[in-house]
Amino acid sequence: MNIAFASSDGELINQHFGWSKKFYLYRVNKEKFEFLGEIDSSNEPEGEKEKLDYKIGTISRAEILYCTQIGPNASKMVQSAGIYPARVAEGESITEALKKLQATLNDNPPPWLLRIYYKTQERDE
Repeated sequence: MNIAFASSDGELINQHFGWSKKFYLYRVNKEKFEFLGEIDSSNEPEGEKEKLDYKIGTISRAEILYCTQIGPNASKMVQSAGIYPARVAEGESITEALKKLQATLNDNPPPWLLRIYYKTQERDE
């Protein structure tokens, strides 16, 4: 699964989805995670809908988005694009979030996470 993190520094999840200028993309499975790259989302167009469409386009390789906040319209648009938005407390470590996600995958994952995991299994192998 690919996970995008809204972060200003690549270390902590500390950005609102719509205001984030960078996202950090990771691939994660039950055994490991790997950094895929930094996504620059600073070249925003004018207009709220256009800006959200652009932001969603920049993270289109992700199945899950971690951010500190996301507005209701943005959340609906992100979900419509097939990306699950997850809000977390500001300042949570990206590494810790990845480890928690792995622990959940290996223990008792909720149905939504299992769907994403199995949908991406073939692609990620």
